[in-house]
Amino acid sequence: MPKTSPAARLELLWMMLFIRRFEEKICEVYGAQDMKTPVHLCIGQEAIAAGVCAHLEREDYLFTTHRGHGHCLAKGMDPYRLYAEFYGRTEGCCYGKGGSMHPAEPSLGILGTSAIVGGGIPTAVGAALASHLRDEPRVSVAFFGDGASEEGVFHESLNFAALKRLPVVFVCENNAYAAGSPLSSRQPHPEIWRHAAGYGIPGVAVDGNDVQAVAESAGAAVARARAGQGPTLLDCKTYIWKGHVGPDCDCARGVRPLAELQAWQARCPLAAFRARLLDEGLLTEAGYAARLAETDARLDADIARAKAAPFPEPDALYTDVYHQRS
Repeated sequence: MPKTSPAARLELLWMMLFIRRFEEKICEVYGAQDMKTPVHLCIGQEAIAAGVCAHLEREDYLFTTHRGHGHCLAKGMDPYRLYAEFYGRTEGCCYGKGGSMHPAEPSLGILGTSAIVGGGIPTAVGAALASHLRDEPRVSVAFFGDGASEEGVFHESLNFAALKRLPVVFVCENNAYAAGSPLSSRQPHPEIWRHAAGYGIPGVAVDGNDVQAVAESAGAAVARARAGQGPTLLDCKTYIWKGHVGPDCDCARGVRPLAELQAWQARCPLAAFRARLLDEGLLTEAGYAARLAETDARLDADIARAKAAPFPEPDALYTDVYHQRS
């Protein structure tokens, strides 16, 4: 993505706005108790999903985590199918059986989402191996949190991907917490990107709240992977505004310091990029307000439609349980 492309930069802003409002709508309706699935929200981290997925083609593979709504939306998933999934309806992307943590959309390269910490990393490497063996131009992207970098499979996957020069990009959403455990109490240093050196691949530290910085780093990593030059590890520093799970903030329970949250909210990725584009004359207040109203209207309609969609029939419990070859 050229730095000087106004259209591309506006699309990054609109995608961040789309993800933010999608998740804020969940906060608005969750208290009604009609949406039974646990939700892990990515509010505050939208720049990473938008910046990385801006470089992915429809056929590229995406593997994400329990906090994956933003990644799925940025890859092109229909918000209605996600909302319907969260409400447990048959028109959800997994027919109401996956909930918030397990969306899938194979036609978009979203082959399945794992709520297991680090679970998407080896599957992304496996998909990249398949692409390599088939001589396909597909790239795989694995999103994961800083906690996943402590799993053995993270290191095994980096090693194998580097050895085989596989077309995969590892994207760590480093928000400094694994559930309620701070990174400083789990690792001797906070720089996940430094792990890449041990496997002879590039490791890049990125301001995960600067969508343009993410997009530029991700663009280079995706291009490198697509050219057959192997994997890259992106360490995107960011912060989630909500608690580990649910629409509430966990600062009131003493999990995180309120002052820390407020400091990161002052660095809101959406507000910062919006202000930058306004200053540069690429955006007007009226244009932003119009897009916000359009986004809200679409998402409100999607939620209403999803809530009214049918539940699965009882015998659907036994369908799609496993795949049987014909």
